[in-house]
Amino acid sequence: MRRLLGKVLSALILLLIGVGTLPASAWSKDITVFAAASLTNAIQTAANRYKEETGAHIRLSLASSSTLARQIAAGAPADIYISANQKWMDWLSDQDLIMANSRHDILANNLVLIAPTNSTVAPLTDITKDTSLLGLIDADDRIALGDPDHVPAGIYAKQALTTLGQWENLAPRLARADNVRAALSLVERGEAPLGIVYRTDAMISDGVKIIGTFPENTYTPITYPIAMMKPQADNGALKFLVWLLGDDAAAIFADYGFNAVANKATIIPDTAAQ
Repeated sequence: MRRLLGKVLSALILLLIGVGTLPASAWSKDITVFAAASLTNAIQTAANRYKEETGAHIRLSLASSSTLARQIAAGAPADIYISANQKWMDWLSDQDLIMANSRHDILANNLVLIAPTNSTVAPLTDITKDTSLLGLIDADDRIALGDPDHVPAGIYAKQALTTLGQWENLAPRLARADNVRAALSLVERGEAPLGIVYRTDAMISDGVKIIGTFPENTYTPITYPIAMMKPQADNGALKFLVWLLGDDAAAIFADYGFNAVANKATIIPDTAAQ
């Protein structure tokens, strides 16, 4: 997942040179960012901080990575896209909708099992093949998660449950949500006694508690790629992308529980500050 730092540096410099000849009016354009729902709180904080520092206005569209990718493919005007998995960024790349050299992995996450804060379910030391998740819920209950047919968090959850040999038994007992935050809400409201979400989602909620963490070797590593969208790179949008790869944004994301996938401070070209 890691990029060679020299290649990343070169790619960003080329992009900055390429858009450097845009008219000054391009700098005042609103920057539209399509970001995975699991990034909601962190990206809102980052956008507000960037506006305070630069005056730039960031317009956010937050939903499932799949929904956002389909909107972009249908012509929705996005400057930057941040996906919660590689699949949907690959899908846009296959349609030639990503600016060359602008794609980078920015964040990482983990998958956890949650319950309402007042739940009597005991915390699990480990989640293994011997852990009966079905045995933790009543006969009429369901486990909330993002729809595994298209929502990244649900796709990761299906991988984990399949690896643990529990998918077949649990599949009929799932509450499939449109995105990971919707799954979180089901558990917060007590409509589902258990849920499978990202660790960062559980951390921002006062209504749930983590009762177990899925082993990282049971699912594809959870990484968030970021990229500029075609048809035209915007100077202001590119500078925001570079800022998101830097130390200030990394500190914000860390506060919300996200893990970094590289030392971003070493890949920010000096020209980005000009």
